[in-house]
Amino acid sequence: QVQPVESGGGSVQAGGSLTLSCAASGHTSFTGTMGWFRQAPGKEREGVAAIWTETGATFYGDSVRGRFTISQDNAQNTVYLQMNSLKPEDTAMYYCAATLRRVYYFGPPQAVDFPYWGQGTQVTVSS
Repeated sequence: QVQPVESGGGSVQAGGSLTLSCAASGHTSFTGTMGWFRQAPGKEREGVAAIWTETGATFYGDSVRGRFTISQDNAQNTVYLQMNSLKPEDTAMYYCAATLRRVYYFGPPQAVDFPYWGQGTQVTVSS
Protein backbone atom coordinates (compact mmCIF):
# COMPACT_ATOMS: atom_id res chain seq x y z
CA GLN A 1 0.00 0.00 0.00
CA VAL A 2 1.15 3.53 -0.83
CA GLN A 3 0.06 6.68 0.93
CA PRO A 4 0.74 9.89 -1.02
CA VAL A 5 1.19 12.99 1.16
CA GLU A 6 1.03 16.41 -0.52
CA SER A 7 2.49 19.71 0.61
CA GLY A 8 3.29 23.12 -0.82
CA GLY A 9 -0.04 24.63 -1.73
CA GLY A 10 -0.89 28.25 -1.06
CA SER A 11 -1.98 31.53 -2.56
CA VAL A 12 -0.19 33.38 -5.34
CA GLN A 13 -0.91 36.15 -7.80
CA ALA A 14 -1.42 35.45 -11.49
CA GLY A 15 1.89 34.98 -13.25
CA GLY A 16 3.53 33.60 -10.14
CA SER A 17 4.91 30.17 -9.32
CA LEU A 18 4.38 27.43 -6.78
CA THR A 19 5.91 24.02 -6.24
CA LEU A 20 3.92 21.12 -4.85
CA SER A 21 5.53 18.06 -3.30
CA CYS A 22 4.21 14.54 -2.86
CA ALA A 23 5.92 11.93 -0.73
CA ALA A 24 4.98 8.30 -1.38
CA SER A 25 5.02 6.88 2.13
CA GLY A 26 4.62 3.18 2.86
CA HIS A 27 7.27 2.10 0.35
CA THR A 28 11.02 2.25 0.82
CA SER A 29 11.51 2.41 -2.94
CA PHE A 30 8.32 3.11 -4.81
CA THR A 31 8.05 2.17 -8.49
CA GLY A 32 5.04 2.77 -10.68
CA THR A 33 3.25 5.91 -11.84
CA MET A 34 2.55 9.00 -9.79
CA GLY A 35 0.16 11.67 -10.92
CA TRP A 36 -1.18 15.09 -10.07
CA PHE A 37 -4.85 15.91 -10.41
CA ARG A 38 -6.92 18.97 -9.58
CA GLN A 39 -10.53 19.72 -8.88
CA ALA A 40 -12.13 23.14 -8.78
CA PRO A 41 -15.51 23.71 -7.10
CA GLY A 42 -18.33 22.48 -9.32
CA LYS A 43 -15.97 20.88 -11.82
CA GLU A 44 -14.80 17.35 -12.51
CA ARG A 45 -11.42 16.10 -11.37
CA GLU A 46 -8.84 16.88 -14.06
CA GLY A 47 -5.59 15.06 -14.79
CA VAL A 48 -2.65 17.48 -14.68
CA ALA A 49 0.56 15.46 -15.04
CA ALA A 50 2.03 12.03 -14.39
CA ILE A 51 5.47 10.43 -14.23
CA TRP A 52 6.86 6.91 -14.47
CA THR A 53 9.11 6.64 -11.46
CA GLU A 54 11.47 4.07 -13.05
CA THR A 55 12.22 5.95 -16.27
CA GLY A 56 11.12 9.53 -15.60
CA ALA A 57 8.76 9.55 -18.59
CA THR A 58 6.19 12.33 -18.17
CA PHE A 59 2.67 13.04 -19.38
CA TYR A 60 0.77 16.33 -19.26
CA GLY A 61 -2.70 17.72 -19.76
CA ASP A 62 -3.04 20.28 -22.54
CA SER A 63 -4.08 23.06 -20.16
CA VAL A 64 -0.77 22.93 -18.26
CA ARG A 65 1.75 21.73 -20.85
CA GLY A 66 4.61 24.22 -21.11
CA ARG A 67 3.77 25.84 -17.76
CA PHE A 68 3.90 22.94 -15.29
CA THR A 69 6.73 20.44 -14.84
CA ILE A 70 6.53 17.15 -12.98
CA SER A 71 9.77 15.74 -11.62
CA GLN A 72 10.96 13.31 -8.99
CA ASP A 73 13.59 12.57 -6.38
CA ASN A 74 13.75 8.79 -6.24
CA ALA A 75 16.00 8.81 -3.20
CA GLN A 76 13.29 10.66 -1.29
CA ASN A 77 10.34 8.82 -2.89
CA THR A 78 9.04 12.28 -3.72
CA VAL A 79 7.41 13.79 -6.79
CA TYR A 80 7.21 17.53 -7.46
CA LEU A 81 4.93 19.72 -9.53
CA GLN A 82 6.56 23.00 -10.49
CA MET A 83 3.83 25.40 -11.57
CA ASN A 84 4.83 28.55 -13.46
CA SER A 85 2.84 31.32 -15.12
CA LEU A 86 -0.11 30.51 -12.91
CA LYS A 87 -3.55 31.68 -13.97
CA PRO A 88 -6.73 32.20 -11.94
CA GLU A 89 -8.21 29.17 -13.70
CA ASP A 90 -5.48 27.03 -12.10
CA THR A 91 -7.21 27.58 -8.75
CA ALA A 92 -8.23 24.18 -7.40
CA MET A 93 -7.56 21.49 -4.84
CA TYR A 94 -4.54 19.57 -6.11
CA TYR A 95 -4.27 15.86 -5.38
CA CYS A 96 -1.35 13.48 -5.68
CA ALA A 97 -2.09 9.89 -6.62
CA ALA A 98 -0.11 6.71 -7.11
CA THR A 99 -0.36 3.34 -8.79
CA LEU A 100 2.07 0.44 -8.74
CA ARG A 101 1.50 0.00 -12.49
CA ARG A 102 3.27 1.77 -15.33
CA VAL A 103 0.45 3.52 -17.17
CA TYR A 104 1.05 5.08 -20.58
CA TYR A 105 -0.95 8.16 -21.62
CA PHE A 106 -1.44 9.87 -24.95
CA GLY A 107 -2.82 12.81 -23.02
CA PRO A 108 -3.47 13.66 -19.37
CA PRO A 109 -3.53 11.00 -16.64
CA GLN A 110 -6.87 9.44 -15.80
CA ALA A 111 -8.05 9.25 -12.20
CA VAL A 112 -9.54 5.78 -12.67
CA ASP A 113 -6.02 4.34 -13.05
CA PHE A 114 -4.87 5.44 -9.57
CA PRO A 115 -5.95 3.55 -6.44
CA TYR A 116 -3.95 5.57 -3.90
CA TRP A 117 -4.75 9.21 -3.20
CA GLY A 118 -3.54 11.97 -0.94
CA GLN A 119 -5.73 14.40 0.99
CA GLY A 120 -5.10 17.31 -1.35
CA THR A 121 -3.54 20.75 -1.07
CA GLN A 122 -5.25 24.01 -2.04
CA VAL A 123 -3.81 26.29 -4.72
CA THR A 124 -5.39 29.72 -5.13
CA VAL A 125 -4.36 32.10 -7.91
CA SER A 126 -5.65 35.65 -7.71
CA SER A 127 -5.90 38.05 -10.64
